[in-house]
Amino acid sequence: MSLAAQALAMPAIPAALATTLEALQWAFLLYFVSINAVYLGLNFIAMFAILRYTREHGASFRLRNFAEYQPPVSILVPACNEEKTIVATVRSLLRLGYPNFEVVVVNDGSRDGTLRAVVEEFGLVEFPEAYRARLKTAPVKRIFVSPGNGRVRLVDKENGGKADALNAGINTARYPLFCVVDADCILQEDSLARVVQPFLEDSRMIAAGGVIRIVNGCKVKDGLLSEIDLPDRLLPLTQTLEYLRAFLFGRLGWSPLNALLIISGAFGVFYKERVIAAGGYKSDLVGEDMEMVVRLHNQMREEKRPYRIAFVPDPICWTEVPSDLRSLYNQRVRWQQGLAESLFGNWRLMARRNGGMVGWVAYPFMLLFECLGPLIEVFGYFSVIVLGLAGMLSPQAFFVFLFASVGLGILLSVNAMMLEEISFHLYPRPGQQLKLFLVAVLENFGYRQMMSLFRVVGLLRWLVRMLRLRRRSHWGHMRRNGDWHEDDPGEAGAGAAASRPLQSAPGATR
Repeated sequence: MSLAAQALAMPAIPAALATTLEALQWAFLLYFVSINAVYLGLNFIAMFAILRYTREHGASFRLRNFAEYQPPVSILVPACNEEKTIVATVRSLLRLGYPNFEVVVVNDGSRDGTLRAVVEEFGLVEFPEAYRARLKTAPVKRIFVSPGNGRVRLVDKENGGKADALNAGINTARYPLFCVVDADCILQEDSLARVVQPFLEDSRMIAAGGVIRIVNGCKVKDGLLSEIDLPDRLLPLTQTLEYLRAFLFGRLGWSPLNALLIISGAFGVFYKERVIAAGGYKSDLVGEDMEMVVRLHNQMREEKRPYRIAFVPDPICWTEVPSDLRSLYNQRVRWQQGLAESLFGNWRLMARRNGGMVGWVAYPFMLLFECLGPLIEVFGYFSVIVLGLAGMLSPQAFFVFLFASVGLGILLSVNAMMLEEISFHLYPRPGQQLKLFLVAVLENFGYRQMMSLFRVVGLLRWLVRMLRLRRRSHWGHMRRNGDWHEDDPGEAGAGAAASRPLQSAPGATR
């Protein structure tokens, strides 16, 4: 019996209302089927893309042969109150197998010992280096360099947010390409070489991003990943599977279509002059990383220039994810707020006649399913619960809804596990595979719904921010455990002195 027919037999429920609820019920089903169908399509594209990539780029000799042609890269590490992890991050960067690079740490007004930790560990001294402010930033107070290792420099500036710190790093960078790395990240030895590879293969390349993996549960010793394992706690473990799904078919599926709208702020390479021409990172936004990529798409299509923005599936960046619910809540609210800012701030991309796949397909998908989708999901779950409690939900409709919202979600997560297994095989043990499979099932009963609620809060915060015209961004702070790295006191990094005081040279930074 249909919902409308049931309502006719129940005088307390108006037939018009019952018909409306039934229409909404099927609309929610259509939404869940549509979003998962698109994800399945991206999954098939990603599968062929990853097989092709591993066939063409799997041989390590390619990196060695291309070494003399690899362009120099400035690695920017914006840091604010990252005392626990900043030294391990810089150590790992100095061990990259790349011929010519520099590490520029930007201390954005940290209130802890971030500045002192970097200066003491790498033997930095203040140097009156000329500072060319091509992008406007908060005042830069001083610049430190390493007499023993010219690859490490440190910019000490007043607090202005992550975007402002990145702009200061771009002003300081010496090289044509810059790579953004978060201060709590660890790169593998060949990560930089692999993520720069698209710039060698295609002269139109203006940006490229790599894979983010979860370092919780792993062991890092003296800046090197010494043991790969899954987190013991449920919250980071669930995020491990979530990251596999997001990167291995979410972003890899859009990349061959030149429709990639997101490059993670934790690990991405950009052509410096193109970013400067676009005005640099916007310091009045929360999601400065995604907004930059969307704006680059928009600007290049406005100027009718040929370009490419790529995703590379194997340059791995290991990062710490939230282990407590409050930090996860703050992170996801911030992400959703940044997503709304990026899309609505560059809406012209969807309206361009030369919008291509990115403007006509990727942008509408992100807007409807990723940005506004949480509202539909939360309202759909709420409606199903209300209808079920009122006895107005037929068993057939319930099981169809369960399959669309839960069954297809499990299928996508298992597919992500399969892509990981056939490509990079980072979690080969049966126990690890079993843990990931159990999480693939359990995350659909509570975790996914909780993430939708968090994202709705992010949308509401974006709306309030727009109405109040708040134009000042802040760092998204997360409680760091930092228990994944083990310091080796016997090995100092790059001329470190365990108790060397801050040194300075006369002269102010311009």
